[in-house]
Amino acid sequence: MDIKTLQNLAEVAAYKTEPRRRLFSANHEEIARGLTTDIYFIRTREILRHMGLEKTQVTAEIFTGGSGVLAGTTEVKNLLAGLPVEVWALPEGAQIEEKQVVMRITGAYDVFGIYETAVLGALASSSGWATAARRCREAARDKRVVCFGARHVHPAVAPVMERAAIIGGADGASCILGAKLAGQEPLGTVPHAVMLIVGDTVEVARVYQQIMPPDAPVIILVDTFKDEAEESLRVAEALGDKLQGVRLDTAGERGGVTPGLVREVMARLAQAGYPQVKIFVSGGITPERIPLLIEAGADAFGVGSYISGARAIDMTMDIKAVNGRPVAKRGRIPGLTDAPDLQRII
Repeated sequence: MDIKTLQNLAEVAAYKTEPRRRLFSANHEEIARGLTTDIYFIRTREILRHMGLEKTQVTAEIFTGGSGVLAGTTEVKNLLAGLPVEVWALPEGAQIEEKQVVMRITGAYDVFGIYETAVLGALASSSGWATAARRCREAARDKRVVCFGARHVHPAVAPVMERAAIIGGADGASCILGAKLAGQEPLGTVPHAVMLIVGDTVEVARVYQQIMPPDAPVIILVDTFKDEAEESLRVAEALGDKLQGVRLDTAGERGGVTPGLVREVMARLAQAGYPQVKIFVSGGITPERIPLLIEAGADAFGVGSYISGARAIDMTMDIKAVNGRPVAKRGRIPGLTDAPDLQRII
């Protein structure tokens, strides 16, 4: 790699953060240098070098602490690319089970050991987010699911989270960078803020329909000022057949979006001659709520905190062979685990 990693404890002690650092998140160079690693990997490097064992060849396996959907392997591949190691892994999007080996790394421990913290973190967090998105995808069946979780996590990891959601099955994401990293365009219309500034939902809807690109979906937020059914009808009458959908994001203080509300909005739109208008629902959406809302008539879902707040799937790295000799810590079985589905990625 072009970036030199931390070599010893003296370099750790000498390292100083910038006093005017804008954000506390690690940038790409800091991760590649090993600055996000646990300190004990630097101590390990010092010990192995002192004993002349830094070139010892090992094979390490990474296994899961739970079941779900694997994500994050592309970042791990990018992080380790260029190192004299061989890496095998399951593909992103693969279903994984507890204790399953998802990755195997062979090389000198001094070369890749410093990245254990980063590798495990990338896999654990992304897999947790992907798994939550998969649960929503399964609950929604053929209905669309869009990840709205960026506002619930640190901006440095928001793109990682939303890309992982797409890996897990979300149809798209609102975070610009997250969607772009997944090879998509971001999805979303407008927030309550523009409604509050302009002062009228219908006026915003008219301008939105007039000035947005032709491929921008005409889906209007209808819970800012008036009863959702009343506002939906006002917008439908103003835009006619140009209105594709309305979004219900009713505040929790008013009970949130309920199946009853969805049924009423859908029925009133149909009675008024606008059966083509779809109902997009957001705000506190979970896999448990999705089927009930679908039954009531919801057509698509914006899911935020359920995905962004998903628990990471613990990942553990174990050395299973040293210079070709099977080894393991107590409680684990020495030697390589049978993992025929691993594919070489480096």
